[in-house]
Amino acid sequence: MEADSNAALAAALTLPEYPRSASYDPRWTLENLMGPNVLWLTEALAQVMVLEPGMRVLDMGCGRALSSIFLAKEFEVRVWATDLWIGAGENWQRVLEADCAAQVTPIHAEAHALPFAENFFDAAVSLDAYHYFGTDDLYLEYFSKFVRTGGQIGIVVPGLREEFESLPEHLVPYWEDDFWTFHSPAWWRTHWERSGRITVQTADMIPDGWKQWLLWNEVCAEHGYRSHRPEQAEMLRLDAGRNLGFTRVVATAT
Repeated sequence: MEADSNAALAAALTLPEYPRSASYDPRWTLENLMGPNVLWLTEALAQVMVLEPGMRVLDMGCGRALSSIFLAKEFEVRVWATDLWIGAGENWQRVLEADCAAQVTPIHAEAHALPFAENFFDAAVSLDAYHYFGTDDLYLEYFSKFVRTGGQIGIVVPGLREEFESLPEHLVPYWEDDFWTFHSPAWWRTHWERSGRITVQTADMIPDGWKQWLLWNEVCAEHGYRSHRPEQAEMLRLDAGRNLGFTRVVATAT
């Protein structure tokens, strides 16, 4: 029965868009979740970034370091898995269990107090985290200085197709203050490019991102894993991609 359950879970979380993610134990992903499926988000970002073996990569707001482990295994990059909410010691155990000790270095740090040298990284990524600190008008100027000239910065965050003039009526019962950090690709492009420190190459919505977000919530609930509150799935189902999804942005440091 357990084997059948594992097979059903793996089948439910296997998407043709994300063949790399499909090779990972789905229970490992679920047991370490902190929001949407971070492997899908990381793979979606990697599809529009250049990641080469040996590159130094900052993974900002890495949570339980699943994205960092994925990047190390799939692209043979060296990752500094940086988070405030999850301690470096806890993440180090996950890194060891994943056999990534030579490639992933856990760091406990706040987003405005990063312990790195300027121009140290070849790339910086942030999955489902940058909106918590990066909507600040001044943050990109600080964050980008850790990436060398010509290096890339990439994020995936919950987002909107277009900015709201007013909150759509069907979203009112579900809206939380944190959701005001959700922005459109056009908003992020303007927000980043006015700094003069980067050039945006990609600013879009992940295709069918809302469906993937909803699927993840449904699978979590069906298999008894802690997930976002049921009303989030209700919100996504009701919105049906009219407004909500995942914004993906990639830029080059200049």
